[in-house]
Amino acid sequence: MIAIVQRVSSGGVFIKEENYRREIGNGIVILLGVKERDGFEEMKFVADKCANLRIFGDENGKMNLSLKDVNGEALVISQFTLYGDTRKGNRPSYADAAKPEEANELYQMFVERMKENIGAEKVKTGIFGAMMEVKIINDGPVTLIVKSKE
Repeated sequence: MIAIVQRVSSGGVFIKEENYRREIGNGIVILLGVKERDGFEEMKFVADKCANLRIFGDENGKMNLSLKDVNGEALVISQFTLYGDTRKGNRPSYADAAKPEEANELYQMFVERMKENIGAEKVKTGIFGAMMEVKIINDGPVTLIVKSKE
C-alpha cells in the first residue's frame, strides 16, 4: 500500500455528475494506492502512520506536530494509478494494482481506521472508482510518500 500525503491549507474533491462535493481546511490530502496482496496489516500501518506524521509546525515553526495535534482534517482519495509501472513503453502497466473489489474493501477499511485515529467528522472522501476533480492547496510544499512494509 502506498499513500502520497500532502499537507494542505485546503483540499477538495468534486464529481459533477454526482453533484458530489467534499472539502477540508487545514490538514492532509491522502492519495491512496492499494497493491495486489495488500491486507489488514498494510492498511493499518499506513493509516496509523498518516494520522501520526509530525509534519505540522509547532510554536517554533519546527515540523513537530501531527494531524491530531493540530485538530486537522484528512481527505482520502483512492488512486490506483500510483501503482502504474512506466519502466517499459509509454503506456503504464497497472498489473501491481489490486483488483477493484479488493482495493475498495481496503480503501474503506483505511477510511474507517483514519476516522478512529482522528475522529469521524474530520475525515472526508472521494467516491471509489469515480472520475473526480481534486483540489490540493499544498502548504509548504510538504509532500511525503508512506509505504507499507514490504
